Amino acid sequence: MTSAAGPPPSGGSPTSAADYADSFATESPAQAAARQRALTSASAFGTPAPVEPAVGATLAVLAASSDARSVVSIGSGGGVAGLWLLQGMRTDGVLTSLDADPAELRAARRAFTEAGIPNGRTRLIFGTPGEVLPRLSPGGYDLVSCAGPPLEYSSDLDGLLGLIRRGGSLVCHGLLTEARIADRAARDPQTVAWREIARTLREDETLTCAVLPIGTGLLVATKRT
Repeated sequence: MTSAAGPPPSGGSPTSAADYADSFATESPAQAAARQRALTSASAFGTPAPVEPAVGATLAVLAASSDARSVVSIGSGGGVAGLWLLQGMRTDGVLTSLDADPAELRAARRAFTEAGIPNGRTRLIFGTPGEVLPRLSPGGYDLVSCAGPPLEYSSDLDGLLGLIRRGGSLVCHGLLTEARIADRAARDPQTVAWREIARTLREDETLTCAVLPIGTGLLVATKRT
């Protein structure tokens, strides 16, 4: 898979910077098929939408820049994010993907199989972060990627940070959804959770953080010590 300028997903000309960023991140046929299935599931069953192509490409870059060998993906998202992460990881790297929705895990497994990913490169685990994180190795991961509603993992933020080695990163997707985090009047539980996550990471002196305004927003925190 390569990331190169190409036609936007709609087949027309890009109409915004976001459209161009998505069109620049060309998806493989397996990624495109996984995305379509995930979008259909999101429309029919309310499951989380897959990460946008520009977000996926950024995940691949982050994995490649850290020479990632061990990565955790919270929320399988139909395997779309996982395929991008695997693209950036080392060829001997292993992606651990966990989800509390068995249908989502099945969709991710199908996506990995169709993309020709060897079985030994993925580990799919059923369960919530609170159930699964204690079974993972502290400080043993180069990158942890979180998708889906923040309430699903916000209470486990300390455990997620504990998984990351020095120089590794935690990435949370969806921070800027509908710009609600910047709306002082927005007090719904998901927005409050985002604010708490952002504040906790920003105030942690062991981390260097940034918000990337791509897709629905990426919050990236890299462990310095």
